[in-house]
Amino acid sequence: MSSFHHERTVEHATVALSELLDGHPVATFVIDNAHVITHWNKACEHLLGWSTQEMVGTRHHWRAFYTRPRPLLADLIVDAVDPASDRNFRDKYRPSTLIDGAYEEEDFFPNIGAAGHWLQLTAAPLRGHDGRLAGAIQSLRDVTERRVAENALRQAHDKLEHTVRQRTAQLTRTQQQLVQSDKLASIGQLAAGVAHEINNPIGYIFSNFGTLQGYLDSLFTMLDAYRAAEAALADPALAQRLQALRQQVELDFLREDIPTLMQESREGIVRVRHIVQDLKDFSRVDSAQEWVWADLRQGLDSTLNIVANEIRYTAEVVREYGEIPDIECLPLQLNQVAMNLLVNAAHAIGPARGRITLRTGCDGEQVWFSVGDNGCGIAPQDLGRIFDPFFTTKEVGKGTGLGLSLSYGIVQKHQGRIEVESALGQGSTFRVTLPRRRAATEERKPSDNDHPVR
Repeated sequence: MSSFHHERTVEHATVALSELLDGHPVATFVIDNAHVITHWNKACEHLLGWSTQEMVGTRHHWRAFYTRPRPLLADLIVDAVDPASDRNFRDKYRPSTLIDGAYEEEDFFPNIGAAGHWLQLTAAPLRGHDGRLAGAIQSLRDVTERRVAENALRQAHDKLEHTVRQRTAQLTRTQQQLVQSDKLASIGQLAAGVAHEINNPIGYIFSNFGTLQGYLDSLFTMLDAYRAAEAALADPALAQRLQALRQQVELDFLREDIPTLMQESREGIVRVRHIVQDLKDFSRVDSAQEWVWADLRQGLDSTLNIVANEIRYTAEVVREYGEIPDIECLPLQLNQVAMNLLVNAAHAIGPARGRITLRTGCDGEQVWFSVGDNGCGIAPQDLGRIFDPFFTTKEVGKGTGLGLSLSYGIVQKHQGRIEVESALGQGSTFRVTLPRRRAATEERKPSDNDHPVR
């Protein structure tokens, strides 16, 4: 075939390809072996904003996609470069499953249009009749709407998962609170029953101690009279025998020691009475889980007495109570919060004896109490998780991870907040702030029987 006929054949093929591509709805362009654009269809003009006149005959196809020169998949095919070796493509491309030697990629191009576009790109080799590579063809599909829909769906899915996690945590916390409330109610009833039973014999003992003290005073008076009469006895042997007996029983020592023993015993009985009263105050079974007006300081003292054995060998307790009004609350539940914070404070203190500080105060209509320690502190990465159910920094088997979670739920139920300040190696302070009066809700509306404002 003559060169003239060859050129006419190539020209006809080029014209036919141009007509085919221009009628094709998919944006498509073609480059030859020299990376020169030979075809740039109308769909390409519409999608990329560059006209055929501006592109055909140039090597500037990169301008439609990037701000600086960069190869496209079609360029890699022309240069026989494996996309896996190019850092711009190695994580994005995939071999085509339909065309041998073709590649595909999907990427976001911020320079296309006002807000950028997601494009799906496919590049394939073009070969002549002899099978030699003559160039490459690349097609572009706008998949922005699909990507936006996928992102919206993904965000909705993530939001749903987050909501499910939140609801699951809330349900877990609520379930644990119900279980804990039942336990507390049962323990409170048991404690109140035990306290009542102990109170009766303590009352007998306390009363009998007063009577016994009077008897001893009378006996000591009589003994003094007998001792004074010894010298008047006519029988010297009898007087000597009485004196020996007095020395044998150490009557002088008994007269000094018995009052001391009586005083210590009386103090012990008073201490037991106080513990029993604190146990009743802590359990507050008489409140029957109803909202009542109470003094936080009384609850703190009662709770401190109950957990004294947990703390007395670990830390010194300092009370710095400010004047506060009574608040409307569930005392039994707030006592549980105080117990959790006190026990945690004791556990945070190392082998050396530490210090736990209890404070109360009032800010307007807000009343607060705090429990601070000079223990090990909380790591910054854990601070955001300490109120999560089952999260604990204690050793396995030494903590359920529910104490602070339940406390958080109780404080929220009281329409308050619980905050923590902590530094590693310096200690932590938990502060519980509560409204003096609950806000009116559907379950509870103001009535004439409400506690008067003080």
